[in-house]
Amino acid sequence: MFRAPVRADRIAVVDDDEGLRASVCDLVAADGYEAVPCRTASELFAALAGPIDLVVLDLRLPDRDGFSVAATIRASSDVPIIMVTGRGGDLDRIMGLEIGADDYVVKPFNARELLARIKAVLRRTGRDGAAIASPPVRHGWRFEGHEIDLDRRRLTTPDGAAVPLTVAEFDLLVALVGAAGRVLSRDHLLDLTHRAGGDVFDRTVDVLILRLRRKIEADPTNPRFIRTERGHGYVFDAPVEAIEPG
Repeated sequence: MFRAPVRADRIAVVDDDEGLRASVCDLVAADGYEAVPCRTASELFAALAGPIDLVVLDLRLPDRDGFSVAATIRASSDVPIIMVTGRGGDLDRIMGLEIGADDYVVKPFNARELLARIKAVLRRTGRDGAAIASPPVRHGWRFEGHEIDLDRRRLTTPDGAAVPLTVAEFDLLVALVGAAGRVLSRDHLLDLTHRAGGDVFDRTVDVLILRLRRKIEADPTNPRFIRTERGHGYVFDAPVEAIEPG
């Protein structure tokens, strides 16, 4: 039986530093990905008119700030974004998460580390081998019509629409739903997501909770699903049904 070849994942590498851009492009190409070099935000947006599976985005570009580029992308697309910058403070990391970045790498970085992060983000967002037809839900959880597919790392609404979640958002939601009815402290949530290989880190749990509420709550200011227990942490407060493998 003939099977169409699976295309290589296409990674947009956005940096105005020609040497660094070429180096990262060579790195991903050597591992079997298709590199799409972009010097400016304008070149990136042109590339996004076609299939792009991940964006490696420098924050300092000649025509636009990287944070605003990420915000524009996230407003209409769930393509994974790894931010690359020389600024490594907590404020920049939190800003990146608020906008919707999936990971954040500080220059100078180790080439192997960057490649490992690219692979991890592609794997966690279900884009590794994106041309393969997606299987049906095999196992996960269901709550009030919403379905969490753990195999495809996807959340769908009761009417079947996909909810775009970043890697960190999905990992945190799984930790909350997996402990439905129990109050989880920030430290406990961090422990659960780290054990699962997640990218949630200290001082960002509250930011991610706010983002999740905006995506799954009818009224984020008066949440039904993710409730705050003041002084203790958060609780997922809805009946949860396991979806068994099948």
